[in-house]
Amino acid sequence: MNTVAVKESIKKDVIAVLYGGNSAEREVSLKSGEAVAQGLKKAGFNVVLIDTKYTLLTELVTQNIKRVFIALHGRGGEDGCLQGALEYLGIAYTGSNVLGSALSMDKVRSKQIFKAYNIPTAPFAVVTKSDFTSLDVEQQLEDLGGKVMVKPAHEGSSIGMAMADSPEKLHSALIEAFSFDGDVLLEAWIDGPEYTVAILGDEALPAIHMETPREFYDYEAKYQSNSTQYHCPCGLPEDEEEKIKALSLQAFKSTGASGWGRVDLMKDSTGNWQILEVNTVPGMTETSLVPKAAKVHGIGFSDLVERIVNISL
Repeated sequence: MNTVAVKESIKKDVIAVLYGGNSAEREVSLKSGEAVAQGLKKAGFNVVLIDTKYTLLTELVTQNIKRVFIALHGRGGEDGCLQGALEYLGIAYTGSNVLGSALSMDKVRSKQIFKAYNIPTAPFAVVTKSDFTSLDVEQQLEDLGGKVMVKPAHEGSSIGMAMADSPEKLHSALIEAFSFDGDVLLEAWIDGPEYTVAILGDEALPAIHMETPREFYDYEAKYQSNSTQYHCPCGLPEDEEEKIKALSLQAFKSTGASGWGRVDLMKDSTGNWQILEVNTVPGMTETSLVPKAAKVHGIGFSDLVERIVNISL
């Protein structure tokens, strides 16, 4: 059977879109899953939506489901746990494998990998909950330039993140971050514009420049504000855009990510690019960043989700 025939034959089987779940990103995942399901139906797939908050994965076996589209964001869906369970059950899935998912989701481990590969990323430190009581917050702040971004190590969508430019703010931000995670990343503040590059297979799609009047591109700027602006084309000179696309692909592959995803990066005050993180299951509503980049590249939403499924072959 040739490749085209194989791709068409899988449309006869039921494909489950896994969405919802129990993570802090549940509400975003519900929207992504609905959009993906509609896109797949439009492309001719036989689709069932399954909210993993209420359905055991063994139900996939009971329903004889052989393939799933993962639209779960955050813990339990993007961190390798679900991928491992699906591999154990013998069910094919979209996106990165167990290791690629786990390393990309872990902000601390991925930063360490970037550093090992000489991929530019801002200076950082790691604080664990057990170290917090003995931490010299004033010295830690000074070591990172006097202003930091505080990030829970295993959350997405900017959940639990905050800026700190004083010992008091850092202390408060750490307490808040520890309510989400036992490990917290402190990253030297990057004062510059933020961009994102979507990855589809081995190709980097057009970069997007995000602008917000807020202090940084936080949860509200991403999902609630109508003042956030998205520029695609991003406005960079062609050679500069090609540079960040190549850099994003390098970062994506360094964590073992594969299939599809998104890489976030910023340009610092000295004009150097700094990789922020790799996202292996980014938002997938029709107005999310990956679909925005795909549309500029000439790929419609239903074609995009079909390509993601086909890549998983």
